[in-house]
Amino acid sequence: MKVLVTGAKGTLGTEVVAHLRGLGHDVRAHDREQGDLRSMEVAASALAGMDAVVHAAAIPEPVSHPPHETFGNNVESSYHVLTLAGSCGVSRVVNISSASAFGFAWSTRGASPLRVPVTDDHPNVGDDVYGLSKQVGELVAATASRRHDMTVVSLRFPFIGAGERLTRHLAPIHADPGVDRAGLWAWLHTADAARAVAAALTADLSGAVAVTVAAPDTTALLPTAELLRRYHPNTTVDREPAAFETVFAVDRSYDLLGFRPEHGWR
Repeated sequence: MKVLVTGAKGTLGTEVVAHLRGLGHDVRAHDREQGDLRSMEVAASALAGMDAVVHAAAIPEPVSHPPHETFGNNVESSYHVLTLAGSCGVSRVVNISSASAFGFAWSTRGASPLRVPVTDDHPNVGDDVYGLSKQVGELVAATASRRHDMTVVSLRFPFIGAGERLTRHLAPIHADPGVDRAGLWAWLHTADAARAVAAALTADLSGAVAVTVAAPDTTALLPTAELLRRYHPNTTVDREPAAFETVFAVDRSYDLLGFRPEHGWR
């Protein structure tokens, strides 16, 4: 399969390119140095001759750029890649979304989940521009899917890391779990994220699908039920998490993709 990977030099993009090539796919790696995807001409050139797309290019948080730049970059590049992919006859797009689309991770108001487990249909309750850009990106994906009869799988990833990156992320959480309150202590090993992307390229799916993919456990040393009581006391708990179980309802993504994470940190 000929696959375009955008954002190919990012933390996830680098791993995805290597993993897909290892599986025998013909990968075209595109990064900002090769042109800005907010240009339709650049996007069209990158898409030419491709069978599938992994769209990972984005400003990955709301703090490094002015809000209008984060929103404009993420939404416009997604619009160009997804709509042009459909026009070019691409049959499958894996859109790298984010668990931030729910609105917890970067909320300036300390947003909590309405209910736990957090299912894929949980509404956005946030107030930040990055989460908004990812939510709009999923809407763009659904629109492009309907217009062009194209399968688009939006993967909502939490923090992704391995090695030193993961160690740096875990250390302050283990000292004070409150620092990961907004992230709901969710994470995924980078290699597992790349495997999820590969699975989404070939899974028996149609239309527009949005799923949360996370490790089955948390980043924390405390049991999840205790974390919820301490840091999200107003959240309705429909089913109390067992031990260190993630608060996200991830079994749906595992079932749809035919995938389960293989890497842990404990």
